[in-house]
Amino acid sequence: MTYFESDAIFWVEIDKIRPNPYQPRTEFDESKLRDLADSIRQYGVLQPLVVTCHEEENPDGGIATFYELIAGERRLRASKLAGLLQIPVIIRSSEEHDRMKLELAIIENLQREDLNAIDRARAFERLQKEFKLNNTDIAKKVGKSREYVSNSLRLLNLPQEIQDAVTGGKLSEGHARALLMLIDRPEEQKTLFKDIQLRKLSVRDVEKITREIAVEKARRVDPHPEITALERAFSSALGTRVEIKEQEHGGKLIINFFSKEDLETILAHMGTPIAPPPVVPPPTEADPLLDAPHEPVASELLDDRTDAEKEDESFSVEKFSI
Repeated sequence: MTYFESDAIFWVEIDKIRPNPYQPRTEFDESKLRDLADSIRQYGVLQPLVVTCHEEENPDGGIATFYELIAGERRLRASKLAGLLQIPVIIRSSEEHDRMKLELAIIENLQREDLNAIDRARAFERLQKEFKLNNTDIAKKVGKSREYVSNSLRLLNLPQEIQDAVTGGKLSEGHARALLMLIDRPEEQKTLFKDIQLRKLSVRDVEKITREIAVEKARRVDPHPEITALERAFSSALGTRVEIKEQEHGGKLIINFFSKEDLETILAHMGTPIAPPPVVPPPTEADPLLDAPHEPVASELLDDRTDAEKEDESFSVEKFSI
């Protein structure tokens, strides 16, 4: 590998540095860039950028020098936000080939863990297609296992909507890997993807659901098209996964939910109002007159007859007079 001026550090005008055309990152967190810019204002750029030097002819016939970035795009962007006019760089030979620029950009981002899973996978794919490297070669260059590279590339089989969610930070790599298990069941994959966003499902929840679907698929015979259409209609209407299991007589309708709020939402979709809880009147103060022990009335005090005497009409009070 050829170096320019023994890797000496030079100060160059920041406006003369052009971005790396092989930069694998597509998303840069603006808040983190501002934080880095604040740090650069206070302490300066502590790690030089890596660039190559080039010359081009101006329209007036003169020769202009510019620099193409190999590594350090975050520092370059933050330095511009900080208002720097010059920035320290290490100039490598312009003979550095394009594959090396991509490799260095990938390695720098991997070391800093700045690449999201989809950008990383696209960078690996670019090394495959443009530079004819296999997974083992890529793994050696980026210091990862061959399985790591293979699993990253598999993420590119996901629908574009899911890839965009990963790139935008709305879906984690763990969620995306779990959704790969439903790659041959696009409708259920799409429904589960929406469930993740609406219900904030954890990676473990998603893995459990995808395993259940995979096991169920292995056990069940392909249903009639009418049943499949009904499952999709139910899932779309209720906003959750719905299964119809046919049996010899009738069958089962299984509606998945993850919280009490889910049940209320499903009831609302069905047009069934939720009955309010019964109203229990508050306890009242005890009435001393009503709660006092029962006092016998005068007639009860005067009537001291035995039961036998009460049954004999000759002893009736009505037979006596004063």
